[in-house]
Amino acid sequence: MLKFYNSLTRRKEEFTPYGDTVKMYSCGPTVYSYPHIGNMRAYLFMDNIRRTLKYNGYKMDGVMNITDVGHLTSDADEGEDKMMVASEREHKTPWEIAKFYTDVFMKDVKALNIDLPEHIVPATSVIGDIIDFVKGLQEKGYAYETSKGIYFDISKFGGYGQLGSDINAKKAGARIEVDGEKLHPADFALWIKAPKEHIMQWDSPWGMGYPGWHIECSTIGKKYLGDHIDIHTGGVDHKTIHHENEIAQSDCLEGHKVVRFWMHLEFLQIDGGKMSKSLHNVFTLSDLEANGFCPEDFRYFYFMAHYSKQQNFTYDSLMSARNSLKNFKNAIWEHKNGTSSLTKEKEESYRQDFLNAINDDLNMPVALAVCQKLLKEDKSKDVYNLICKFNEVLGLDLEEKEERIPDEIKKLAERRWQAKQNKNYAQADSLRAELSSKGYTINDHKEGYDIVKN
Repeated sequence: MLKFYNSLTRRKEEFTPYGDTVKMYSCGPTVYSYPHIGNMRAYLFMDNIRRTLKYNGYKMDGVMNITDVGHLTSDADEGEDKMMVASEREHKTPWEIAKFYTDVFMKDVKALNIDLPEHIVPATSVIGDIIDFVKGLQEKGYAYETSKGIYFDISKFGGYGQLGSDINAKKAGARIEVDGEKLHPADFALWIKAPKEHIMQWDSPWGMGYPGWHIECSTIGKKYLGDHIDIHTGGVDHKTIHHENEIAQSDCLEGHKVVRFWMHLEFLQIDGGKMSKSLHNVFTLSDLEANGFCPEDFRYFYFMAHYSKQQNFTYDSLMSARNSLKNFKNAIWEHKNGTSSLTKEKEESYRQDFLNAINDDLNMPVALAVCQKLLKEDKSKDVYNLICKFNEVLGLDLEEKEERIPDEIKKLAERRWQAKQNKNYAQADSLRAELSSKGYTINDHKEGYDIVKN
């Protein structure tokens, strides 16, 4: 039984799609700066869901938006358009900014081997559809016009707050001077009337303007997936504003609940705290590579915690993931030419254990533990083949690219490590020299050591 935690109902539920194909929407990047590793963890989460569904035999019809207009510097419809801020910062047009950072994002998702949705849709490609969506809400009485734009009237939607947003708290904490024309502080912009100097603007029934941030996801979801969507994913930071607003505008236009399962990823912490530019701890995939790591190390790191829990990133923890991944691959390759065989009962038991883990709300730490247990079996091509099947979910590169380290060298390296631990430095140096004479170098680090062929 496949179960996911549904943020809408606040419990794990059995998942079955509306039809034969799973329709899934994933909130995409705002392409105004380099994506950081917290962003990329969200797309590993998306990848994890997609691969698990495919492993279960489902076909996918997925969509991800590219926010290249309309996302203001505050999620509460305040400040400037982030694309305009980047344009001024880098002295490029917003279109050049969007192209550059979209290319960076696509390069990163490829490096992480992320299974992308079937449709990647920039917000600027659906402006006409967005206008029609807003007109539809206005005609049904859910939207009103002010001098600043078209706003959604949350008082008309009794279901507002399903994901946990507290309307009263928003009202109590709101600054009335933000927009005195708004009927309620939590009303949100569907369409923003643009000043003449604003570069990104389009003609509409309300004059020249550009879309609010929230409307693009509802519009793109409707255009590509229809009015019944099985799963919507995103970070927990989008839950009580962006996704709450999506539910309001989509459900009101269609007259029924559009999305069945809302799935949210928890934050990635850095050194036990929040990722922040002011703390200089906002890392990109390129930063990790500059420190000697590869994107796949970060992919494996993601599997070491459940998506619903905050995961703490440190370079030590990434080093641990890298070493675990290296050992994992070495163990897999040792089974490639094995002569033993698994009994049908054992093979089926491992298959079921792995399936139970991933189907229990994507419990990847348990799924990895099943793989580790399987790899302790006698050397067998059956084990290798089974791991390759599980790799449909893991998405690792299991091609053997490196020359294998001979067992003799491994034993010498381990003897040298034990000598060092016992503070027998003379023996450790002697064994290091012997390894060097055989063409291998030992690199020590906090987690242990690596054997490198000269």
